[in-house]
Amino acid sequence: MMTLEHFDRITQDPDVMGGKPCIRGMRLTVGRILSQIGAGETIEELLIDYPYLEREDILQSLQYAAWLAQGYEFAYTSIFST
Repeated sequence: MMTLEHFDRITQDPDVMGGKPCIRGMRLTVGRILSQIGAGETIEELLIDYPYLEREDILQSLQYAAWLAQGYEFAYTSIFST
């Protein structure tokens, strides 16, 4: 089972974008990437729009979203918060 540590390109820092999940500490949120993909933008278009992004950043954002949608974050959090 994947855990939060598997997402080495996803960072959360309360001082960056209010603690939202970001790409490698940059001020680009995972949500922004997912919104653009959901609107029909391709990975290639994102790489052109954000030249500092890498393909793996986008793929890991999608994996992270799938992981969250499956509820693993909550299981992970509850195990370690007791």
